[in-house]
Amino acid sequence: MNSFAGKWALITGASSGLGVEFADLLAAQKVNLVLAARRQEPMEKLASNLHSKYGVDVLVEAIDLASPGAAIRLKSSLDAKSVAIDILLNNAGYGLHGDFLETPIERTVDMIQLDITALTELTYLFGRDMATRRSGYILLVASLLAFQAVPSYAAYAATKAYVLALGEALHDELRPHGVIVTTLCPGHTATGFDAAAGATASAILRLLTMKPRPVAASGIRALLQGRATVVAGLSNKIAAFSNRLTPRSMQRATMRRIMGS
Repeated sequence: MNSFAGKWALITGASSGLGVEFADLLAAQKVNLVLAARRQEPMEKLASNLHSKYGVDVLVEAIDLASPGAAIRLKSSLDAKSVAIDILLNNAGYGLHGDFLETPIERTVDMIQLDITALTELTYLFGRDMATRRSGYILLVASLLAFQAVPSYAAYAATKAYVLALGEALHDELRPHGVIVTTLCPGHTATGFDAAAGATASAILRLLTMKPRPVAASGIRALLQGRATVVAGLSNKIAAFSNRLTPRSMQRATMRRIMGS
């Protein structure tokens, strides 16, 4: 990870969960950071801690990436500060648990705006600069749910299937331009995801839950290694591989039981 030293990284969703772990891991490698999320106070506290602990520069950008045009505003703000992003960690996102028709469509659209549209715009805007410089790294955070349809998480799983497909395609498209694109697929992780999604983890999920630190570390390690995709955790790797061997109807039934729907 020493090759990341001295670079600038933009981490979205940096106020909690995996975003905090990504920030600490990169700062430990002397990477300067831009933290972007809605909540400014926790990011300011994190920025102060990381600067004191590791001596890196940390900028805070309080922004709602789910709002239309947010990606362009963030890029313009960093351009005005003459900050060129070498590493983009597209981590911001959330899920919605429940039947599709019982979830207000406004909430679903807001989730899609963040999980798909903002991620795509950020990848384009910063990826274009990286390709021009012929150097850069992009990590897209998908999910284990990207590998199959998931009743009770129908729209969320679909957004992550998009992220996975986009990331794998861009891995091949951008590599000749010197840009590495890696997609991280975490399973159930001990973050605030369940609370935000309005879900209660089933007994099976609680047994399979990973801590956020090793999940974040696996993503950064895979990015530096130039891998296209990484599934965090052995049990999650087995689950993703098993989808190649089972009918899609069986996959949906299994996920319904696991997700407690």
